[in-house]
Amino acid sequence: MDIRDEFQEHVPRLRRYARALINNRELADDLVQDTLERALSRTGLFQAGTDLRAWLFTIMHNVFANQVRKASARAVHVSVDDESLPESEFAVPASQTRSLEMRDLDYALQRLPVDQRQVVLLVGLEEMSYADVALALDVPIGTVMSRLSRGRERLRALMTGQQSGAKLKVVR
Repeated sequence: MDIRDEFQEHVPRLRRYARALINNRELADDLVQDTLERALSRTGLFQAGTDLRAWLFTIMHNVFANQVRKASARAVHVSVDDESLPESEFAVPASQTRSLEMRDLDYALQRLPVDQRQVVLLVGLEEMSYADVALALDVPIGTVMSRLSRGRERLRALMTGQQSGAKLKVVR
């Protein structure tokens, strides 16, 4: 099997990670495409016998980091307060509880610092080992464990805060 054929096996995972990382379907698909394009142009650099998935996630991490650097150099940051959301946004039928939980989780993930979000997603969503994550992100394993611990704790705090803030008052 050619390495290019093996890329296809990893596209769904790359797409899932990119969408969780960016939270924009079109930009996430662009990130996956840029990752695969870079990987295809550098197949000679892949060392046979090593983990192709980790190599692809390393490329994606580097492409994403480059895009963030470029965007931050030309973008203007506009802060939006949580209080700006109307209460009516939370008024939904009870049958949509699961959808709301997923939305809250996605919202909380997006509020994590990028370095923590990357580790939480790679370990939790992609089920990568600490060593593979460390390799993909080019950081020591201890840094992975630290970021994961801080990321999980921050995620818990955000989810707890959102749940209490999402309750509506019943007016009779």
